[in-house]
Parts: sequence; structure tokens; C-alpha cells
Amino acid sequence: MDSFDNYGTLDQLYFKATREIEEDKIADAFETLSRIIEQDTEFGKAYNLLGWVYYNKYNNYNKAEECFKLAMKYVSENPSVYQNYASLLLTLEKFETLKEHLDHAINIPGINKPEIWNKYGTMYELQGQYDQAIQAYKEAIKYSLINEDIEAYEKSILRSKKKIAIN
Repeated sequence: MDSFDNYGTLDQLYFKATREIEEDKIADAFETLSRIIEQDTEFGKAYNLLGWVYYNKYNNYNKAEECFKLAMKYVSENPSVYQNYASLLLTLEKFETLKEHLDHAINIPGINKPEIWNKYGTMYELQGQYDQAIQAYKEAIKYSLINEDIEAYEKSILRSKKKIAIN
């Protein structure tokens, strides 16, 4: 295993952690990310990745939220942190906070607009606001260039219409 001394910069350590996650070496990635933050408490990309680990691998939602908030503070224009934090808020059903977050995130340069609109749709659908959900899924389709994603959004529209019919 490589030692931290073999990596000259925090960015190199960050890419090492990314590679460790891709290789499912989560404990190693956690250690690498912790080391980055020890050296630079404002290295936002590391907080984002650490938040992802807490959320997706450890199911520690409080720590994940803390990390995502720090990431947004230090790398405020990084689209992936906004997408990750939105996923967490959706999981936790923090709909009011999620709505505010999505309203901000949709304007971040480079954001995946179809994904953000899909999150709006899911949020509305979970709240029983099916007409708003359908409109959001239609926006996701409008911005999407991936056929498989468009098909998924179309299925979400059909699902929402079925829910309207049974209410």
C-alpha cells in the first residue's frame, strides 16, 4: 500500500481516495480523506467525498449532512456536492430544506439539471403533489439527452398519473 508521503499534493491524495472508493476500499478512502482534512480543513472536495462515504456506505446521515454543508461552504460551485446533498435530504424526507436547496442548486453552473428536476419530481410525488411531480418530470425530460433517463422520467410520470387516479 502506498504511504501518504508518496503523494505530493492534497489533490493527489483526493484522487487516491477516489480510486480507493472505485475499488471498494472504503476504509482506506476514509483514512485518506481524513488525512486530507487534517492537512487542510477547508478542502471542500474531500468533505463532499467523505459525506458521500458517510451517506452511501455507513448510513451515518448526520455526519454526511455535516460534511456536505462544509463542502458547499468551501467549494460552493461544485455541482456534485449539491446533487449528493439533495439525495440525502430526499432520503431523510426533509422536504422544506430540500425545496430550498433544489431552488439554489438548479442555478449552479454544470449542475445535472435532469437529475435536479427528477429530485423535484420525487419530492413532490412523495408529498402527494402529483401534478407538480409530473411537471418536474417533464422538465427533467426537457433537459435530458440520455434515452434511458428519459424513459425513466416517462415511467415516473405514468406512476404519478396512476396515483392521481386512485386518489
